[in-house]
Amino acid sequence: MMEKSRAAELDALFAAAAEARRNAHAPYSHFAVGAAVSSASGRIYTGCNVENAAYPSGSCAEQGAIAAMVVAGERQIADIAILGDAPHPVMPCGACRQRILEFADTRTQIHAGNMAGLRLSLRMEELLPHGFGRDSLP
Repeated sequence: MMEKSRAAELDALFAAAAEARRNAHAPYSHFAVGAAVSSASGRIYTGCNVENAAYPSGSCAEQGAIAAMVVAGERQIADIAILGDAPHPVMPCGACRQRILEFADTRTQIHAGNMAGLRLSLRMEELLPHGFGRDSLP
């Protein structure tokens, strides 16, 4: 059996993020976001943003996808895709950059996208240079 191409893997990751985005609960911002994490094992975990009336105490799509990965017993993000409807690729917020860093390594790729098909891929150190991670602690 032939291994999936990198482009096909990213298409599958963005398709999973798009599916998760359809379930977003964003009645206040009206900005639905979906995220999909591919773990080191190759499994895909998804999340969507969930807002509530005590805005901004909801949760981000990336937070949900990472939590699903952790609940399944995994601790390594290989790739993460974030998808929303904006004129440019949707980037993770500052808090989610820190969440991603917790489960990333130098090979982790962050893929930001929008509904028009624009995509931008970055390594963790490009997204959060000089981040405060596990290497920062004794």
